[in-house]
Amino acid sequence: MSKLINVGFGNVVNSDKIVAVVSPEAAPIKRMVQKAKEENRLVDATVGRRTKAVIFTSENLVVLSALQPETISRRFNAHGASISEEQGDAEDE
Repeated sequence: MSKLINVGFGNVVNSDKIVAVVSPEAAPIKRMVQKAKEENRLVDATVGRRTKAVIFTSENLVVLSALQPETISRRFNAHGASISEEQGDAEDE
């Protein structure tokens, strides 16, 4: 059974589909995000906040998150991570 990882503000991603979680600062990542946007493969889960993490999935989707990559990584690695995980999204603003 797959687990869902909270990527901020009630948005979740299937943990089995996550390939990478990276910072959006590097130029190659910015280009990949722009290309995904042009190809309608971009999911913006930032709720209008600044993008702090970019999640790449095995389904060739790119997900933008307002949470730090470290926070998403902790949630990914936490035992029993699910959508019921604490909603402490304000910690990363």
